[in-house]
Amino acid sequence: MKSNLPSLSKVYLVGAGPGAADLITVRGAKLLEKAEIVFHDALVEPEMLSLCPQAELIPVGKRCGKLSSAQQFINKRLVDAAQKYQTVIRLKGGDPMLFGRADEEIQALKDAGIEVQVVPGITAALAGAASIQQSLTLRGISRSVAFVTLAQGAENLTAGQPISNPSADTLVYYMGRKDAAQIAQQLITQGNNGSTHKQDTPVQILEAVSTPRERLWSSTLAELADGNADAWFDSSSPALIMVGEALRTKDTQSESEDSKCSNAKVDDGLQDSQVFANSRRRA
Repeated sequence: MKSNLPSLSKVYLVGAGPGAADLITVRGAKLLEKAEIVFHDALVEPEMLSLCPQAELIPVGKRCGKLSSAQQFINKRLVDAAQKYQTVIRLKGGDPMLFGRADEEIQALKDAGIEVQVVPGITAALAGAASIQQSLTLRGISRSVAFVTLAQGAENLTAGQPISNPSADTLVYYMGRKDAAQIAQQLITQGNNGSTHKQDTPVQILEAVSTPRERLWSSTLAELADGNADAWFDSSSPALIMVGEALRTKDTQSESEDSKCSNAKVDDGLQDSQVFANSRRRA
């Protein structure tokens, strides 16, 4: 016997992936097609939002140093929307379960008796490694990877405050642009005391991963510690700082053998090219 009761509402936390619209999962794209309302992060690309033209679009993203929605307010809006709509999407950049405050939203929805489902997405670190075609792990070189963020909500890292750098062969820093030089300085100091990261350890910084605006800064910890990337950063784009020997190209390997730090190499169009030291490229 068929029930006349309306079906229950459900909220989906969907990972938008690193940026490019075609890097969202098939499940995520199908959910966007039938969404009635979509609460989306600030970094979600317009092309991604074009996948749900039928939905009401609500921006609730957070950007460092800019006016943004308080997390408690986002939680309440999700709960309120679930009482009005049957298919609610919370579209989050990258993967919802990595530095995305998903736990707070999930708990608020569960406390309100609302069913919630998480759809994973490609996180920026994996998309970045794919873009420069260098693995974050490497046999005999890197057996561990750590994803790190210095963002602490309303708190900011004060000058001179120690950074808690995990012990891993490859380090990937999310939202570390403002503290990039300090991160490098402390890694070098720790390296002098026996850790794996030294002055000539490779650094790859990617901005706007997987989008047409993607850029790469490729150099060493010494160059980063000297502040040589500070003027390169674009404050309007998300940046990913990757550090470790697994990221060393063959060209930088030969430079390391000469014990010389070259100037930073920059390529503003990575979509169709590979970056090498001394500005050499191949299509």
